[in-house]
Amino acid sequence: MGWFWFLLLVAVVCGFIGVLAKGLIWLLVVGVVIFAGVLVVAGLRFRGRSPRRGRP
Repeated sequence: MGWFWFLLLVAVVCGFIGVLAKGLIWLLVVGVVIFAGVLVVAGLRFRGRSPRRGRP
């Protein structure tokens, strides 16, 4: 869970730097890609933890 928050913070920081600094729009793109990747991985991990019920 710690990696999730760390990568989310990195994505936000990259996005801010990419928006604020001229010529670093590629950094914004990197931030968006990292953010999307973190959301996908988190969604897969949390979806897999749902309790499975067997047939009665």
